[in-house]
Amino acid sequence: MSSEAEASPPEQPKVSKKAAKKEEAKLEKLRRRQEASSAVAGAAPDEEDPLAGNYGEVPLPELQSKEEVREPYTAIGALAEEMKDETVVVRGRAQTIRAVGKKMAFVVVREKGFTVQCVVTEKEGLVSRQMVKFVASLNRESIVDVHGSLTVPSSPIKGATQQVEIQVSKIYCVNKALPTLPINLEDAARSEAEIEKALQAGEQLVRVNQDTRLNFRVLDIRTPANQGIFRIQSQVGNIFRQFLLSEDFLEIHTPKLIAGSSEGGSAVFKLDYKGRPACLAQSPQLHKQMAICGDFGRVFEIGPVFRAEDSFTHRHLCEFTGLDVEMEIKKHYSEVMDIVDQLFVKMFDSLNASCKKELEAVGRQYPFEPLKYLRKPLRLTFQEGVQMLKDAGIEIDPFGDLSTEVERKLGQLVLEKYGTEFYILHRYPFAVRPFYTMPCYDDPAYSNSFDVFIRGEEIISGAQRVHVPELLTKQAEAKGIDVKTIETYIDSFRYGAPPHGGFGVGLERVVMLFCGLNNIRKTSLFPRDPLRISP
Repeated sequence: MSSEAEASPPEQPKVSKKAAKKEEAKLEKLRRRQEASSAVAGAAPDEEDPLAGNYGEVPLPELQSKEEVREPYTAIGALAEEMKDETVVVRGRAQTIRAVGKKMAFVVVREKGFTVQCVVTEKEGLVSRQMVKFVASLNRESIVDVHGSLTVPSSPIKGATQQVEIQVSKIYCVNKALPTLPINLEDAARSEAEIEKALQAGEQLVRVNQDTRLNFRVLDIRTPANQGIFRIQSQVGNIFRQFLLSEDFLEIHTPKLIAGSSEGGSAVFKLDYKGRPACLAQSPQLHKQMAICGDFGRVFEIGPVFRAEDSFTHRHLCEFTGLDVEMEIKKHYSEVMDIVDQLFVKMFDSLNASCKKELEAVGRQYPFEPLKYLRKPLRLTFQEGVQMLKDAGIEIDPFGDLSTEVERKLGQLVLEKYGTEFYILHRYPFAVRPFYTMPCYDDPAYSNSFDVFIRGEEIISGAQRVHVPELLTKQAEAKGIDVKTIETYIDSFRYGAPPHGGFGVGLERVVMLFCGLNNIRKTSLFPRDPLRISP
């Protein structure tokens, strides 16, 4: 064997292009994290941290769906004591950050209203002092990924919902929030009772007013109460849909651009539709009735409703979410009220059973008493309601509508006499109802209509509809409606229409009154009122 052969180095295993590329990307990722962590920790360029890969800001390329990696994240709400010693990865917002000297820092991380305390302690070979400094420098509300093992402390954790701690081994800032936020979440989550108590003790706490909240709504809805409100709202819509589907209703979707007014009156948003006048629908009223004429039998819709009224009140919006129902009736409009009874008792029962944590979160900031309701909801005629008011010394027009103040007073009288805050008032005066309402057979001054009340405020308006085209035309003209703009609607009754009725519910109003809140803007995600069209 020649000396040349003896000197030949052993053959190196070949590395595939794919593996080499992967290794190069891995080294580049580590280098970027080191640079980011050094910059945040204020380290000098030559002061490298061998553990820099365990923390830092995640570079943008890593967040651009670079790799399809299924990292097992655990929901913070799922962290429990029986998971002790398990290694977990969580993502959430850095709610509070507190440094304890140079070797330890605490971070409370929040996700969907649940919080967990994370402990970062200097430990040789795992957690460096630079990492502790990086954590202490995080801005509140920044989004972070936390890796670590779960421990169960000996005493209860007061500042977090989960009674475990994460002993942090790695932490990365996924997205950095501004150092100073327009509103402080701690201030936005404070109750009026806390503010008043502090004032009495000579301390002045920040009160975040409604306009400020709505201007920075994306921050405001992060508070526990608002998280609760909109999760409850989601359940209301879900219960509404599931109950009606179980009762053989069909969900429909009607147009919101229409040629004429759907409710009568001038409170419509007018617009130009390819050179023709049009408006935004005040309700799906006309089209849901046409769906009944089309033999769907029972229908419902969940969708936006637009009202151009200049109503500067605690319960009116220019856009809200309507929960609408329409159905054939066989003999009497009480069949529609039966659906209302069953639907809302089911809804209240379900919310009380499945939204306990959310209701508690709302109640901590906005204290309220649970809604009182009967298993078989109370029904009163309008005349009976007027008589109750008269007996209490309140005189009103027996053929006029009820004012907000009178509705509240009647609600109090009903609660005192019948022990319920949920009831139906029916046979309203014909003069105060829409043109498509069926008059009473025995007295045309009254109508086959009803309103439903929660805590003394109206949430539902419903009635038997006119299905006879001649009567419908006559009543529309009497209300000042240009019949030409609703010709297709009236024509749909000329082809044979069954007797039918229905009702409309304001989603935001239901949530507001169930939770005892004082303003509908609290239950509208991004409210639209006469003065607000952003954000």
